[in-house]
Amino acid sequence: MTTGDQSTTAYAALLRGINVGGNKKVPMAELRTLLEGLGYDGVRTYLQSGNAVFATGRGDEESLAGEIEEAIARHFGFTVGVIVRDHAHLRAIRDNCPFPATELEAKQLHVTYFSTPVDTTRFADIDQTAHLPEEFRVGDRALYLYAPDGLGRSKLAVQLAKPRYLKGLIATSRNWNTVVKLVELTEGETSGK
Repeated sequence: MTTGDQSTTAYAALLRGINVGGNKKVPMAELRTLLEGLGYDGVRTYLQSGNAVFATGRGDEESLAGEIEEAIARHFGFTVGVIVRDHAHLRAIRDNCPFPATELEAKQLHVTYFSTPVDTTRFADIDQTAHLPEEFRVGDRALYLYAPDGLGRSKLAVQLAKPRYLKGLIATSRNWNTVVKLVELTEGETSGK
């Protein structure tokens, strides 16, 4: 997508903890209008769980996340953690999955996106063998979780969500269908790079 001589990059904004149990309601139509008001192009949303894609030629992932967080706070009156990732990162997360994604049901595989890089030492005291057949692997600002019985029954997911492991991070999870869809939605929205 090109506007004059300006190149644009496609991004996904991942909002944490909205529209769950009646708390922090963010209607997707209002979110689209809000993002368009920030000057972003090609704004679309996916599902009600806080996934938006857009293109812009300014800023970077961190500054765009901050801008969206501020706009949500002004408009809706509450704070929401936002992670912004560009198409290249979203594609790399999909392509570098350490589990056989094509052989699994989408409900069995999840990605938790982190606001900053993490390494395996953060989770070193989790005994992975105690949770088998569930498993997790750390990726680039992300964690892959294989939960064969789904996230709702996953004891490992409960362990990984404890505050001591997420201290200092914004973390938000998506099932594999959403991971793949975000790559598709941002495909072809980048130019000039």
